[in-house]
Amino acid sequence: MRLIALPLSLILLFATSMLRAAEEQTAEEQAPKVIAYYELAPSIVVNVKGKAKYIRCDVQLMTRDENRLPAISLHAPALRHELILLLSDQQGDEIRTTKGKERLRKVALKALRKVMKQLEGEEMIDDLFFTTYLVQ
Repeated sequence: MRLIALPLSLILLFATSMLRAAEEQTAEEQAPKVIAYYELAPSIVVNVKGKAKYIRCDVQLMTRDENRLPAISLHAPALRHELILLLSDQQGDEIRTTKGKERLRKVALKALRKVMKQLEGEEMIDDLFFTTYLVQ
């Protein structure tokens, strides 16, 4: 009888610990993610094409998981580089309009997500906001 009780006790102990681990993992997955922002500082200033001479903008990147901030911070130079190339290729007159600004925001978001996907294996950036935007 003792020979049966010992393995049975071990099986019950193992099963209980597995259930606890599964419950903890489920609780972590269901926990609401904390939205966090990362500022690409300092301001980005680049020359643009056309009649306008330059654009100056401040950019905030939003992620729905604050645990991604260290990776975004690590790759900030690559993200700034991508934005500088993108912005310098814009027609100044087009990015002055509301539609042009929104189009640029979407294109920039897509470009930065692509950079993060290449560097980290996932996009990580959920949105991009211009907090200062000046075209002259």
